Amino acid sequence: MVDSVKSHARVVVIGGGIAGCSTLYHLTQLGWTDVALVERDELTSGSTWHAAAQVTQFGGNQTMIGLKRHSIDLYRELAKDTEHPFYYEITGGMRTAYTQDHIDTYQHYIGMAKSMGVEMEYISPKEIKERHPLLSTDKMLGAWWDPLDGYIDPSGITLALARKAREAGASVYRSNPVESITKKENGEFIVHTKNGDITCEKVVNATGYRVNEVGNMLGVEHPVTSMEHMYFLTDNLPELEALDFQVPIIRDPLDDFYSRQEKNGLLVGIYEQDCKTFGMDGIDPNFTRDLCPPDLDRCLDNMERIFERMPALQEAGIHTTVNGPITYTIDGAPLIGQIPGIENAYCAIGLRAGIGEGGGHGKILADLIVHGECEWDAWCVDPRRFTQYANTEHTTLKTIEDYQNEFHYHMPHEHRPASRLARTTPIYPVLDQKDAAWGVVNGWERTLFFKPTPDFVDEHSFRFTPTKDVVDKEIKAMTKNVGIMEVSGFNRFSIQGEGAADFLDGLTCSNIPKKVGKVSLCYLLNEHGHVLTEATLAKLDEDHFWYGSAAAAEWHDLDWLNKHKPDTVTITEMAASHTILVVAGPKSRELLQSLSPRCDWSKAAFPWLNAKEMTIGHAKVMAMTISFSGELAYELHVPNEQLYLAYKLINEAGEKFGLTQFGMYATESMRMEKGYLHWKADLIYERNPMESGIGFFVKMDKPSFIGKEPLAKMIAEGNKKQLATFVFECDIAPAHVGDSMYNGDKLVGTVTSGAYGHRVNKNIAYAFVEPEFAVVGTELKIEILGEMYPAVVTETCLYDPKNELVRG
Repeated sequence: MVDSVKSHARVVVIGGGIAGCSTLYHLTQLGWTDVALVERDELTSGSTWHAAAQVTQFGGNQTMIGLKRHSIDLYRELAKDTEHPFYYEITGGMRTAYTQDHIDTYQHYIGMAKSMGVEMEYISPKEIKERHPLLSTDKMLGAWWDPLDGYIDPSGITLALARKAREAGASVYRSNPVESITKKENGEFIVHTKNGDITCEKVVNATGYRVNEVGNMLGVEHPVTSMEHMYFLTDNLPELEALDFQVPIIRDPLDDFYSRQEKNGLLVGIYEQDCKTFGMDGIDPNFTRDLCPPDLDRCLDNMERIFERMPALQEAGIHTTVNGPITYTIDGAPLIGQIPGIENAYCAIGLRAGIGEGGGHGKILADLIVHGECEWDAWCVDPRRFTQYANTEHTTLKTIEDYQNEFHYHMPHEHRPASRLARTTPIYPVLDQKDAAWGVVNGWERTLFFKPTPDFVDEHSFRFTPTKDVVDKEIKAMTKNVGIMEVSGFNRFSIQGEGAADFLDGLTCSNIPKKVGKVSLCYLLNEHGHVLTEATLAKLDEDHFWYGSAAAAEWHDLDWLNKHKPDTVTITEMAASHTILVVAGPKSRELLQSLSPRCDWSKAAFPWLNAKEMTIGHAKVMAMTISFSGELAYELHVPNEQLYLAYKLINEAGEKFGLTQFGMYATESMRMEKGYLHWKADLIYERNPMESGIGFFVKMDKPSFIGKEPLAKMIAEGNKKQLATFVFECDIAPAHVGDSMYNGDKLVGTVTSGAYGHRVNKNIAYAFVEPEFAVVGTELKIEILGEMYPAVVTETCLYDPKNELVRG
């Protein structure tokens, strides 16, 4: 007998793996019980059932650590149910180190984890051998140790989540594939299933490697690609049988493998370089609770090295090889949140570590659906961090790269080579010939700095490298004369139409520009009064504004604007039609004036925070007197068809003014000296604007704006954290996001940004700390790569605090 489906539900979750069942469970925990899950086959029949199912606390940022620790705590609680037992073994785990970079990476992550209440440690080769006697420690320098690392029954934990959700009132429909999805005019969805239609307010795609089968029903192509992944299981090993404890999990960046105990044998998983994608030309509808053919031959290079690392394997038999699909995204992190451009549609997809992180994934998504935000800022998993460039081909190349580098951890400022040149401006070849070193922002190639020689290598490290001296020279040259920098991909919208001013005024807690030609820095809050985004608004005409924000915020901000705009207002995307040339330094005005005989660039005619259409030779630009460097500076917003012309004319005229080139590394250093903040580093929705140090921009006397009432309540209650600026004495490294701040032995805060300030000759960090420790002159300690250094709170602006330079 086929179970009929309910006709209506508040949320329909599609997919019965760990992501779908965790989301369903967490929705019920938040009181949303009128929810349903539909699965095309049996629960866990996709990638969940064959997962190696390791559960670790290791994460590349605080949000990932938080969601992983939540998973562990949740799984431990559910495993206590003696009526429905499943195995969950906590053995501890280690990631081995062979280089100083490995050690620095682990020490940074260990320090970062402390701020999330997670204790880990770095152990010696001797301790490694004691904890894992089968492991050769040849060439090892040590290892990161997680005491709560372990493994779990993947089907058992998934079914436990589904069972608890059903007990709370949720519905689960198995053997019921979704055939299509219709979006109604009122914003609801109809999920058409084999066994009937369900009308719902919100829909969730949690369909694993079938992600784009459902994505296509919603008219989207998700940047997710599946990879075949193999592990093998050995026969019993006498060496393990002789022990009275289970050996810990190993993850090894030299030999590209992981291993854990499975009964009295070993499970060994391999990340081979000769890897293989899955399902690129479609997936057989009958591929369910199924595997790909085993192919250990492509792993032979790894296996030879693994057998040397664990000699006991050389005499072991292999009784099972598992080769199944797992999903990857462009950067290896999952896509958890709103589907770009479709209000009330969400996803939990691209889960390469679905079991280990699944509890946290469900929590984040349920929080976003119910509350609109999570306790941790979830931008690192937000689907909108990838935009229109992220097609299947691009995603696949990045996926292969990420798979091949599974345990090769990203270093600071590292931009890997796969899928490059996805978005470039007309002057990319020119800058490349000038030996620009390139990074990527929202798919756009952007200059980091200019190499002093063609063969100069930007070493990626948590420590200072020779690039520091190159950046120092770029800044000194610019501040002495004049410099030019291209800012590709800057997010820009033209917003116009009847009511545009009122629309924008109601979105921001700040004052929008009132006069035509004025520019204002504004902050938008969410419904909870927390910081959502930062925008530069330029009023070009009555009810016509340019809206500018971080390149990465393109689809994030567009969703918010479209959600709230009236029908009379139109929004035109301009990120791809214009590019910014920044001309900065004491001779910038003189240089630009030399190119514009009929334009007046004087302070009186074109003061700070103004916008005006100007000409550069015969190129027309929208010029703004804005400075992110703290020097006299101009942003020239140039149509791309005239970008090469404008750049060429400025460079030719700039020769007599000592014009030099500079890049984003220099800008990052200078913005830290000025106290300027970075979106999704210093500006996160975990904090309100008062805590974030931007209270000056908040105008509580405005009649209304989104988030005003909850913000007023938080102001009355007082800040829980406060962003503060620190300088500290450390010659070996800058601060990095996630470094911890201490008062004595008490952890009191977390670093959000760090850089060396070359104009003030100080190592600078921003950090959220407990308010009592944010007072200027307060002395604390900062942990850098496992060592403590004295730090002191300073004034927010360390360079030109009266803004005399930017005002000209």
